[in-house]
Amino acid sequence: MVLGAWLTAESGRKVIDNPPLLHFALGLAVLVLVLPRLILRLAGAAPAAATQDGWLAIATKAGHSLLYLLLIALPISGWYAASRLGVSISFFGLQLPAITAAVQGPPGLIADLHENAGNIILYLAGLHAVMALWHQFILRDGTLKRMSLY
Repeated sequence: MVLGAWLTAESGRKVIDNPPLLHFALGLAVLVLVLPRLILRLAGAAPAAATQDGWLAIATKAGHSLLYLLLIALPISGWYAASRLGVSISFFGLQLPAITAAVQGPPGLIADLHENAGNIILYLAGLHAVMALWHQFILRDGTLKRMSLY
């Protein structure tokens, strides 16, 4: 869904004339799906991690934290940016309220951050996939098997 949202993204004020409805739906679906997953993860329902020490353990924790942060922040910042542009958002037929007032000029810093973070999350997701493959085929520690149980 993240890749689909990225591929269907539009930028700038042209969003006003032609709102990317599929982009909105995919982005909000990410938010709706990640929240219960994060709650379950925080409640201890995540697969047990492979034994890692030092920098790898720190990188793992930092990578997962950043990924979850972006999976929550991107949809909310996009909703904010659309609201600043005066574009109404519906999520599978449900009309969502604007979370800020519309402006005449550029939508602002949050919209810029949303655009840049969209690129960053793709790099991070790609790195996440590469690391999963590294665990599977180089370390052979069963990480993908543990992930598939959840």
